[in-house]
Amino acid sequence: MMRGLYFEEFTVGMRFEHALTRTVTEWDNIQFSTMTLNPQPLHIDAHFAAKTEFGRPLVNSLFTLGLMIGISVAETTLRTTIANLGMKDVLFPVPVFHGDTIHVTTEVLSLRASGSRPEAGIVEFMHHAWNQDDVEVARCTRSAFMHRLSK
Repeated sequence: MMRGLYFEEFTVGMRFEHALTRTVTEWDNIQFSTMTLNPQPLHIDAHFAAKTEFGRPLVNSLFTLGLMIGISVAETTLRTTIANLGMKDVLFPVPVFHGDTIHVTTEVLSLRASGSRPEAGIVEFMHHAWNQDDVEVARCTRSAFMHRLSK
């Protein structure tokens, strides 16, 4: 069975170059924007976006955030996480456009046993997303509440 790692299997400084990549399509952007009720024409109106400094639609940044974290799941938290506790320091240094292919790296920043739940621990990850030209397009720090192997 495919799974992520348990709390004890992580070490501070551990780094993942995730194998999964994903090319973002116009459909992804339109679908995500409309599903989340985001009518921003910069995402869903090519004629409007053509008149901006970007000259074309930008991919919804929350799609980019979700994709970045989603790509990391198989090798980090698949079936071993209890819940995400939060995300902070979310940045989008440059936009993502239709046709960009995203790849992701993750580093373990810290580990802390749960004070209230002996069967769990908290892992803090730093995720980075890059486009096909290795330009960073997103990053965030995420805290995940993880199952422990024992206790």
